[in-house]
Amino acid sequence: ALISTGSRPAVIPIPGLQDVGFLTNETVFEQTVMPSRLAVIGSGPIGSELSQSFSRFGSQVTLFDVQPRVLGREDDDAAEVLRNVFESEGINLALGAQITGMELVEEGKAIHFELDGEERVVVVDEILLAVGRAPNIETLDLEAGGIEYHRRGVTVNDRLQTTNENVFAAGDVAIKYQFTHTADATARIVLQNALFPGPNKKVSDLVVPWTTYTDPEIAHVGMYPKDAEEQGIKIETFTQSIGEIDRGKADGEHDGFVKVHVKKGSDQILGATIVAGHAGEMINELTLAITAGIGLKTLATVIHPYPTQAEAIKKVADAYNRMRLTPTVHGLFKRWFSWTRR
Repeated sequence: ALISTGSRPAVIPIPGLQDVGFLTNETVFEQTVMPSRLAVIGSGPIGSELSQSFSRFGSQVTLFDVQPRVLGREDDDAAEVLRNVFESEGINLALGAQITGMELVEEGKAIHFELDGEERVVVVDEILLAVGRAPNIETLDLEAGGIEYHRRGVTVNDRLQTTNENVFAAGDVAIKYQFTHTADATARIVLQNALFPGPNKKVSDLVVPWTTYTDPEIAHVGMYPKDAEEQGIKIETFTQSIGEIDRGKADGEHDGFVKVHVKKGSDQILGATIVAGHAGEMINELTLAITAGIGLKTLATVIHPYPTQAEAIKKVADAYNRMRLTPTVHGLFKRWFSWTRR
């Protein structure tokens, strides 16, 4: 058997939330009238994407989060770029805020919150809750099948097998990467492991990229520096500004970048973050490189069409190769060229 019941928008216990009513990413698309004032609670990918979308439609958006930055799990520099974009587009940011309650008032829905030590109130027409996902497991009677679970979903091993060896689980209900493309990838793992002989497929072998579809897009694959630090892996980071390549200049994208982390002392790519208009397309090249074990110095030999934003990936690889030109190597080259001129 396979458990693939997915997830639903999570709801957090805010006093008055149920009384005033709220939207989620599943119900917001049913709206036929644009709210002139919208509060978005949660600045993760969904909250950030919809905040910018509604702001560009003409809503006055206020974005709330208990963390002091947008995209709390994302690369610091990428989050800062997006914050600056949001501020320039007129999105009100209530970051580091603690919502204390909500109530219906004559003007709309009042949100009471604390920010920077002050009690504040904002009145909106609609509230969009975007604080993550909750697994759909409550009605499955998993105990009867000897299947263990926790608040984030069903307990599985690296083969996506539950504590009942005849039952597998895939998608949002089983893994931390709650994306459409990872649901597809885990379903393929289950098909292989449950139905066919041969070597087992493992979740830990997956190289998972993801993209936040704001403008600019923010894409990531592999490790962040904090992940490498937790695992005791030393890294070197190479960054190329999108605004410094010709396509970036032509597109007017001054703040984007390609950032690649390699294992110190080698060109093994451990992770990458891209901030660009089409970062979701560009990240595929680096995802392939990690999956196939292609090092950063090899990417320097790949010819990219001119002018494209993906040329920034090649320039990152060029920067790695320049780093390899140590004083010793430089001296050897100098003596070699001196000898060849004789």
